[in-house]
Amino acid sequence: MIMCALFTALIAVGAFIKVPVPVVPFTLQFLFTMLAGLIMGGRLGAISVGLYAILGLAGLPIFAEGGGIWYVLKPSFGYIIGFALGSLVTGLMVEKLKNLTMGRLLAANFTGLAIVYACGMIYYYIICNFVIGTPIAFWPLFLYCFLLAVPGDICLCFVGAFLAKRLRPAYQRIQS
Repeated sequence: MIMCALFTALIAVGAFIKVPVPVVPFTLQFLFTMLAGLIMGGRLGAISVGLYAILGLAGLPIFAEGGGIWYVLKPSFGYIIGFALGSLVTGLMVEKLKNLTMGRLLAANFTGLAIVYACGMIYYYIICNFVIGTPIAFWPLFLYCFLLAVPGDICLCFVGAFLAKRLRPAYQRIQS
């Protein structure tokens, strides 16, 4: 319970450590959501991200651009959904592994990255084109919501794998 709360807090703090990029801000949320799954496993990682989402939707200004129930109408909310799914899948991929190699951790992180961006871009497209009436074509969507943002997150995949390789064994010793 303490580790879930810790990762929820880290994700919230990560939302405020941002590099300004057009449309979708680059934050450290991705790093902490993937670390939650890599270190605690899929279920607890997803619970941490889910708690973060619930707190933000309840009105705490912990998302990158505020908070509140209205946030579901922001095109970027899909990335938060993707964080939860990505953390779950990333954690499930490494939960049962005895020998955590950098390659396996990176594969899990890149899978989580693909899930986050798929959820984020699909949600962005649907909200813009069918809900709030600000249409966006596929090329601008791909440019602003993927090409401009993904290089930083690729770097975070490597940082996350490096940190998880060192932190997961300590977490497992605490659990036993």
